[in-house]
Amino acid sequence: MFKTIELKNKKFLRVDFINPAVYRIRLGNENAFEENSLVRYGIVNAGCEDFQVKETAIRDRISFSTEKSAINVSKKNGMAELLNSHGLSLLSGALDPVSEKSKGFDISFNLDSSDRLYGFGDETRTKIQKRGHKNKIVVMNFASYCPVPFVMSKKGWGLFLNTTFFHYFDAGATDPGMLRFYSEKGGLDYFMIAGDSLNDILEKYCGITGKPHLLPKWGYGLTYICDERNVNAREMLYEAYEFRRQGIPCDTIGLEPDWMEEHYDYSVEKQWDNKRFHIPFWLKGRDFATFDAALKNMKFKLSLWLCCDYDLSEYEETLLDREETKPIETQNGFSDQENIFQDPHFYPQYLDKITKRGEPWFEHLKKFVDDGAAAFKLDGANQICFHPDRKWKNGMEDCEMHNLYPTLLNKQMSLGFKEHTGRRSMIFTSGGYAGIQRYSATWAGDTISSEDGDKRALVSMLNHGLSGHSNVCSDMEVWTKPGVHYGFFQTLSEVLSWHMYNQPWFLGEEQAELFKFYARLRYKLIPYIYSYAHIAAQTGTPVMRAMPLAFPDDDRCDDFIHQYMFGDFFLVAAFDDNVYLPEGGWIDFWTGETHHGSQVIPARFPENRGGPLFVKAGAIIPTQAVKNSIGADTPEEIIWDVYPKGKSEFTLCEDDGESYDYLNGKIARTRFECAENSQGFTITIHPRTGSYNKMPAKRTHTIRIFSNEKLCLKEPDIKCNYDSAGKILSIEELDENGGAISLDIIRNKRTGKPLKNKPFNVLIANKK
Repeated sequence: MFKTIELKNKKFLRVDFINPAVYRIRLGNENAFEENSLVRYGIVNAGCEDFQVKETAIRDRISFSTEKSAINVSKKNGMAELLNSHGLSLLSGALDPVSEKSKGFDISFNLDSSDRLYGFGDETRTKIQKRGHKNKIVVMNFASYCPVPFVMSKKGWGLFLNTTFFHYFDAGATDPGMLRFYSEKGGLDYFMIAGDSLNDILEKYCGITGKPHLLPKWGYGLTYICDERNVNAREMLYEAYEFRRQGIPCDTIGLEPDWMEEHYDYSVEKQWDNKRFHIPFWLKGRDFATFDAALKNMKFKLSLWLCCDYDLSEYEETLLDREETKPIETQNGFSDQENIFQDPHFYPQYLDKITKRGEPWFEHLKKFVDDGAAAFKLDGANQICFHPDRKWKNGMEDCEMHNLYPTLLNKQMSLGFKEHTGRRSMIFTSGGYAGIQRYSATWAGDTISSEDGDKRALVSMLNHGLSGHSNVCSDMEVWTKPGVHYGFFQTLSEVLSWHMYNQPWFLGEEQAELFKFYARLRYKLIPYIYSYAHIAAQTGTPVMRAMPLAFPDDDRCDDFIHQYMFGDFFLVAAFDDNVYLPEGGWIDFWTGETHHGSQVIPARFPENRGGPLFVKAGAIIPTQAVKNSIGADTPEEIIWDVYPKGKSEFTLCEDDGESYDYLNGKIARTRFECAENSQGFTITIHPRTGSYNKMPAKRTHTIRIFSNEKLCLKEPDIKCNYDSAGKILSIEELDENGGAISLDIIRNKRTGKPLKNKPFNVLIANKK
């Protein structure tokens, strides 16, 4: 469903009505629009829903309105204005738009005083609110691993530039009242999005570029990557065994480039190093005697490091059944590339030295998957390297293909694994672009060794979340307490040894104990984390939420870029001397001390912890007994930690942990409610709805209620225990019987005192 308009300046403008709140706009010299590569390769969804659009023409303006929004288009120059359902202008063009594929595009919009801007992906690591900022949208090592040409405003609009060409944005840096995008190549193609909130806009944006990939359940555990220097199978296995012996939970063991016979082998001829990772042919596929079987028997997954120099565009064209493209020509595609886009770490190379015509990249990786590889980590290597002196097999110059390449690589890796195994992929990458969230997880690159690397990596992850990408992490700085603290409160947790001895047991007794504590805490919180991973996959709202995303009505949140919400109920802070608590009640997770919101407080935490951690009053946190690994299993017992305040709820999401059945609705949900009343509060655990393969038939609930008041249970027949020192009411072993479990909790005597400072290992101790 679209409308093409011939403008008075002899250009043509096409409006595609994607849904009642999203419009795609293209401007060109002819009444024919060649499809964009992101759409052609299936990364961007430009399909239109079936809904009613009302068209009105008034003088030099054409208006299109739906039940959710409206758009006005000038017939003079193609300038567009986005309005909400009440007719309020959200975003309007400022200057005549320019679009010429060989010369580039230039488009600008007026910024209102209420516009506070978020997005653009990982293009800067110093700020979250982007008004007053300008930069280039180009994948670059260190500087911008994963830029995304998407921005949204608290005023209620979002904008996505549907292009892979190198381009620039200026979000009010030059002219405070203007947002501008411009490039030296590529035609104008963009989406305007109307939304009720930042989360609503994110969901609509992810409707275009794809919802975040739900990783296998074990992917949300700990990944440990071995020292690469001549590592062999025996050393890897004994490191894995030591995690089990030390009682430190871990799910994935990774190998760096030395697992290959040829170090840094970019080709499709790579093999296991025959001496260090030998698998005798007569033992292949057995569940004993090989290193991959030994890992599996210890309940570990194997991750392999990869680099890629393949021309991925040929396979994409093959998938489209297109004719062979034109011969490759060598020519410069971007005039100032030499000055702006140089990368001191990588150097241009020709991709077609190794590409095998007609053979997809993932084809040669199947044998490693068959040997036990369950995950892959994609080095930046040549996927973020410029190739200005060539065209690609699909006919693109590098100024168009460069940003596209990382997303194509991750698409082919993710879908290749899915097609070969039927299981969800676990792909790590440093490079990315729009749409990366639907295929892979990202880590923040080789940054933690640089000055303030951890702080900068944290900002990059929050900017990812504000750009539709949830599965993020950085290499954990295990030798510092703050590094471990926020390292385990990322969406994913990863330790990289590389050329270091970062094994937890080599950190010294105090730091090793800290690491073990946080690892066990994370594994206890897996039901909570995995439920929010499901929410991300359904809505685009990330697990790690920048403060403005979680509290959009509080502009003070823009200034606190080293703290974030971890799901709805945890506030995590690191690296700063102060913590900002937004409106509401907050409980110090370490000490139980209560705080009122709307204030800045000192960042205090116990000596044996790594940073501040707060629970929002009203929190409902599902947990489980700590196990050495997550795997794909679902626990029979869920332990609910409740911090009563007002009315709150949590929906626990569970599935089989590794298949794509969740996309077909095979998810079990358990809704837990807590509602305050005049006498106390009522807790209701609703029966599970939905089902999935291997879902436990039995489910037992334990409830632990944390309160400043002495509490008792109204129901006399249900056993409970009240810890007067820790102020915890525990109700154990409540069996599901097909109906709702409803409990009335009564305030016995108001003490008015905060919870006593108790060691946290008492508060989170597993039920014996």
